[in-house]
Amino acid sequence: MRKLILLALMLLLPTWGFAKSEEHGSDGSSGPVIEYVEMGPKFTVNLAEPKKYLLVNVQLLVEGAENVDVVKKHIPMLRHETIMSLSGMNSADVQTMEQREALRIKTKELLNQSLEKVHGAAGFKDVFFSEFLVN
Repeated sequence: MRKLILLALMLLLPTWGFAKSEEHGSDGSSGPVIEYVEMGPKFTVNLAEPKKYLLVNVQLLVEGAENVDVVKKHIPMLRHETIMSLSGMNSADVQTMEQREALRIKTKELLNQSLEKVHGAAGFKDVFFSEFLVN
């Protein structure tokens, strides 16, 4: 009987150890939560030229579960700021990779300033364009 219990423990012990390591992440550390928050739906804004528009999907990189909730709460304000920033641009200003990267950095700074006004932007880390179309 003792051998049977010992055998059962030996079989279950690796499973228990694996489950404990998954709670702390795959590398054994329990780091902060990092999440991408989509500012959906996609942005479609008119450009300065007639019949030209920009379609962009924006993702926010946020660190910390409590900060994710704060950012999600202020998505309407962040969407407004983004729309106002992108509207009326010239299509020639967003053609090259360098121009798009500059726009991404400008958008990050704008959203960072907006979050600072209402709550502080401690967990807000970056902005990414996961879709970008000029037509």
